[in-house]
Amino acid sequence: MSAAIGVITKQAEKAYRKVVNSWALYDWANSAFATTIMAAVLPVYYSQVAGANLSGNLATVYWGYTTTIALLIMALLAPIVGAIADYSGIKKRFLATFVAIGVAFTALLYFVQSGDWAMASLFFIVSNIGFAGSDLFYNSLLPHVARPEDIDRVSARGYAFGYIGGGLLLAINVVMIQLMTDGELAARLSFVSVAIWWAVFTIPLLRNVPEPPAGRRADEHANPVRAGFRRLRKTFREIRHYRQLFIFLIAFWVYNDGIGTIIKMATIYGAEIGIDQGALIGALLVTQFVGVPFSFAFGWLAGRIGAKRSIYLGLAVYALISIGGYFMATALHFWILAFLVGTVQGGSQALSRSLFGAMSPKAKTAEFFGFYGMSSKFAGIVGPLLFAVVGQITGSSRLSIVALIIFFIIGGFLLSRVDEQEGIRLAREENGVSGQTDTFAQSE
Repeated sequence: MSAAIGVITKQAEKAYRKVVNSWALYDWANSAFATTIMAAVLPVYYSQVAGANLSGNLATVYWGYTTTIALLIMALLAPIVGAIADYSGIKKRFLATFVAIGVAFTALLYFVQSGDWAMASLFFIVSNIGFAGSDLFYNSLLPHVARPEDIDRVSARGYAFGYIGGGLLLAINVVMIQLMTDGELAARLSFVSVAIWWAVFTIPLLRNVPEPPAGRRADEHANPVRAGFRRLRKTFREIRHYRQLFIFLIAFWVYNDGIGTIIKMATIYGAEIGIDQGALIGALLVTQFVGVPFSFAFGWLAGRIGAKRSIYLGLAVYALISIGGYFMATALHFWILAFLVGTVQGGSQALSRSLFGAMSPKAKTAEFFGFYGMSSKFAGIVGPLLFAVVGQITGSSRLSIVALIIFFIIGGFLLSRVDEQEGIRLAREENGVSGQTDTFAQSE
């Protein structure tokens, strides 16, 4: 009898690992967009090719506005589609739809050539909506996929997979750009490679991760769109009852704005002050691979000192990076700052995601992660917009980069007001009342 139980337990553990790894592999898939498109190749291509006819620092300014528009659109959509998906039980279908949009418009970037900055902005905005929308539903699956005691480590594993996958494709693209005589064509082919990579490595999640049950309420109308809007209104009222979760959202809103702005604007800022394209992309490649061990390290650190204290450490390093960015003048400076970003980027974001997931009732994960996505996207609007406005007024982006320190100071203060244990306790009570369970995230 005990032997049979042992076999069942081993099979259950193997199935659990397969689901967790399939979920984490989506970070491997979509991080190709984050590295090649968002952070490394496209910003430089936008500055030097698509925006070749723009004077001064206008390419940097327009890239900031482009990022702001993309985030604003997704911020408005996130809570609505999240509420609809929770009601209908179609998180994976929504994820697949946003992936298809992102993949298609990423591939269309191939057709952007010299002077086509408006086309590049349009295609990036739509592809970024696909990226952000799919990421919302990917994040919302975390509390269903991971066991409660594993959630920090599973979230960190996703970021580690993302660093490896995004870094590997970026390395391939760097080699291609360096070896091909036509650098512009090589950059355009790298955009296509991202689309293919993203599509192929999304398949394991769609095949192996079960769809969580719908969180439909008895008093909701059968029409999922109408029910989604009704639930959104209810969520705005209900979220006030999750006080710790709400305070955390505000803190995350603030400090993640600074993190996101550094990710999105660093390369084009470096190009503006004259750092060579090879050095810029190479430094970001180092960031990816430095991030792998440090993502796991932050997962381990959270087990020792707690997720909140670990996030504090990340925010302190980001504050130093903002100050260092003001004085940056050489490629070596950029490499040093890129290394520092790699030490904290994945860990701070992974622990933020897992802490939010731990304080979210399972029946409302897509709905609440819609707010999580909305807060990060709305918050992300302020940083790039501030960066662009300050740069346009002063004619230089140095003051823009140092101004980001305010996000880490205020965000850290607000985070100190969060009682995470109380938030987790309330979510677990809610789970018990609703009867929401996920067999693939439970121990046998």
